[in-house]
Amino acid sequence: MSGKALICDDAAFMRSIIRRVLTTAGYEIVGEADSGTKALTLFDDLAPDFVTMDVVMPDISGIDVVRKILKKDPDARIIMCSGVGQIELVDEALEAGAMEFVVKPFEPSRLLDAVDSVMQED
Repeated sequence: MSGKALICDDAAFMRSIIRRVLTTAGYEIVGEADSGTKALTLFDDLAPDFVTMDVVMPDISGIDVVRKILKKDPDARIIMCSGVGQIELVDEALEAGAMEFVVKPFEPSRLLDAVDSVMQED
């Protein structure tokens, strides 16, 4: 597979895990954001093919970032990633426009299945 990814998560260790999974599968990581504000800026600057977005971010919630990204780019491909404790946010994230939702901790294959799914969307 190939494609450019923007990884958005406030936890450095989780960005590292996602980066390793994606690069091993052949994806290029064009940027990483540890806040919602940085995610919005990097999305505009880097034009990634897809975004992984944590629900909980320090300044703007990941769900609100999804809404803002999709307002600018309705074709954006976004995968929400969240911890088990935030399962109730799945519906809200999908209603906001996220295309997939991956629950952390996840198996690498689950993340790659989500990426494959969003990359096949037209």
